[in-house]
Amino acid sequence: MDVLSDAIGVMRTGRPHSTEIRKRAPWGVRAEPFSGAGFHVVLEGSCWLIPQEGAPIALSAGDVVCLPHGCGHALADSVSTPLANAPSASLPAITPSTDDGEGAATVLLCGAYTLDQTRPHPLFEELPDVIHLPARLGHHRPLHAAVNLLGDEIANPEHGTEAVVSALLDMMLLYILRAWLSSQTGGGWAATLRDPVITAALRHIHQEPARQWTVETLGAKAGLSRAAFSRRFTSLVGKPPLGYLTWWRMTLAAQLLRDSDRPLQAVAQRTGYTSEFAFAKAFKREHGLAPGQFRQQSRR
Repeated sequence: MDVLSDAIGVMRTGRPHSTEIRKRAPWGVRAEPFSGAGFHVVLEGSCWLIPQEGAPIALSAGDVVCLPHGCGHALADSVSTPLANAPSASLPAITPSTDDGEGAATVLLCGAYTLDQTRPHPLFEELPDVIHLPARLGHHRPLHAAVNLLGDEIANPEHGTEAVVSALLDMMLLYILRAWLSSQTGGGWAATLRDPVITAALRHIHQEPARQWTVETLGAKAGLSRAAFSRRFTSLVGKPPLGYLTWWRMTLAAQLLRDSDRPLQAVAQRTGYTSEFAFAKAFKREHGLAPGQFRQQSRR
């Protein structure tokens, strides 16, 4: 288990999707906010990403841009081009149209990840609205390798393409987040994941959420005294060790209720509760709904 994979896993609510788009200047389209995370990759040509807040961002061939919180934005050949509304507010991707111009061509790979943003992992909460990874020779090689494979697969579909595309999109999101985290020099979760002691403790929590952890046992796994471990963990993670443990258990429980048909007793045991009653009480305190009600509402 690792925190980055788990952070994405508990938020995922469906399969990612993408498509290749070809536009000719002048063109411009506005995408409304959506539930999930979106991305755009410039395969050929250039364009501008225009966020709802902040300055426009010039994109050129090889650039990758991710919108982790599904913020509204626009894409255009020029910041002065009038913008049309995207046909669907739920998708960040632009679609082919018949009213493009006859100017310079731009080829984009656009897509979205369907994520539950109602309870994001704290790592996701720290991400900016827009992550821009400019193309630089020798930088982000795994990400650009995944982009090339994805572009080839979409342009030349064969047997198994659906599964390949889904796997490559998952890889892309992880590589994007890795690249952003590695570029951060301050505190927060970037610093947390660079700390081998706290990372080890987090891995134990994620790997064995049902274990009856104490601050002492987690500190021992990390090789620190109880007091030193508690201070270091709280400073980096933003929650005390047992506070994060409870948060993770309840987040995992919500995913299990939403995505599986496990009986409530099995969900309780998986998240460290020997009693279904104790689990239901803790879950309602955290989510505001009883587990059964939460399961029903999440599937409507």
